[in-house]
Amino acid sequence: MNERNYSPIDRLLMAVDNGVQTVFGNPQVSGRPDPADVCVENDLSEAEKQLSARLMRINHAGEVSAQALYQGQALTAKLPEVRDKMEQAAIEENDHLAWCEKRAHDLDSHVSIFNPLWYGGSLVIGALAGLAGDKWSLGFIVETERQVIRHLDEHLDQLPAKDDKSRAILEQMKEDEAHHATTALNAGGAPLPEPVKKLMGLTSKIMTKATYWI
Repeated sequence: MNERNYSPIDRLLMAVDNGVQTVFGNPQVSGRPDPADVCVENDLSEAEKQLSARLMRINHAGEVSAQALYQGQALTAKLPEVRDKMEQAAIEENDHLAWCEKRAHDLDSHVSIFNPLWYGGSLVIGALAGLAGDKWSLGFIVETERQVIRHLDEHLDQLPAKDDKSRAILEQMKEDEAHHATTALNAGGAPLPEPVKKLMGLTSKIMTKATYWI
């Protein structure tokens, strides 16, 4: 069977649908089991639950942004193999999205009300990165994943010692993000200029601070 060739309009409509599903619905996932399911739910104090919930809300918002970045880059990627890598990574990021949302709800909390804003802004950034060229788009993925891994390490240090379920999710996310970074690097990702890296870090801090509370 021949693979269908989607037009730019088709891909734009697919990106819009993906955005709606990511922010408001049930996005496509890979079917992998939730890492938290094999862990026992230990008793947490109210303060511990609140801290874990806030950290998972931040990670959920980060996955909303990551999903939009991948979708934006897939829209403007020049080479089909690069587009395919972006789309496969987006599906794996959706696993993280689902796991984090479920965990936040299990902790009697919610996801960020700013998620539509994070998605829209990240979609534009991803599309611009794709327009700059595939090597820069892939380099953007490498740097994004490296920054995400640093955040995950910080959150793993901050999590309550008894919150095994959240810890299992973040550990699996960290493994997946490292794989995405390696894949993008091996596909030809170019190192980003330092000012771009710093701007990415600043944007991430703004999102993190806002999402921690709301």
